[in-house]
Amino acid sequence: MAEIKSTLELVLERAARMGKASQKDMESEEAEKKGMRFAAEFLDKKSDDITALLDTEQGEIQMKCRSGMVTGLIRNIYLARDEIQRERIKRALQGITDLSGQGGDIAAICGELENIIGQYEQHRQQVREQVENQFRMQVEQLLAQQGAQSQGNSADIDPTMHPKFAEEWTRVEGDLNSQYNTVLEQHKSQLKLRFGIK
Repeated sequence: MAEIKSTLELVLERAARMGKASQKDMESEEAEKKGMRFAAEFLDKKSDDITALLDTEQGEIQMKCRSGMVTGLIRNIYLARDEIQRERIKRALQGITDLSGQGGDIAAICGELENIIGQYEQHRQQVREQVENQFRMQVEQLLAQQGAQSQGNSADIDPTMHPKFAEEWTRVEGDLNSQYNTVLEQHKSQLKLRFGIK
């Protein structure tokens, strides 16, 4: 797993690079940052045409800007939890496809990513139901052993109230997220490779 660097470490590394960086390197870095800002504008729906944003730049600066845009969009592909996140991810995938010139290979990878994220949502819901049912059965067995007569049916039992439910769900969900994140990262790496991003 990649090491996560603190903000201070990143600032110090950047300062060290700037001390050694040429004017061209600094312009390239600024162009990439501008591309990331363009990506954010697109994701925030401040612009509907990501390629029009890119067309405001020329030559080598345009290529670095494009690289920053793609990097910014790729960072917005993750396992969604709600409709707002799903829409943002869908927009990021559309932006990547648009920047590729509707390239078949990249469009196919983006389609696979969208499918993976959709499958994750379904799989997560199924696994959650399984864990809830498992705890519901445990509570029913416990009540039966205690000789208690449950009033109503088993659907009235809320398994999420069991003291160990949150712990078990966190563990199971963590395993599921890890599996899906591994697949997402593989696809995101393929996208970076296709765009020539390190």
